[in-house]
Amino acid sequence: EMYRFKLNLNGYTVFTADNGKVGLDIAEKHKPQLILLDLRMPIMSGDEMLEKLRQTDWGADIRVVILTNISRDEAPHSLRLLNVDRYIVKAHHTPAQVVNIVGEVLARN
Repeated sequence: EMYRFKLNLNGYTVFTADNGKVGLDIAEKHKPQLILLDLRMPIMSGDEMLEKLRQTDWGADIRVVILTNISRDEAPHSLRLLNVDRYIVKAHHTPAQVVNIVGEVLARN
């Protein structure tokens, strides 16, 4: 909620999901420019969701920022093959820093 609030304050439209399956459905419906993706989610994990997203025509090029408390060393190896724009460990970044990173990733051409 705090990330949604902070992103909304900075002019971003935000959709949230409690699990990977709902997240994938929301992404298909709204075709976002960027997805902030946690790896630990019920029903469908973040890496599973990302793999399914990348297999679609509409989701192959969506920018993805992993936002999790799983260290990069503990992350599934498959992430390296799934075109992730940034990897952020929540405990190491403030919500304001996350908003700045979102802006940086979206500004890239």
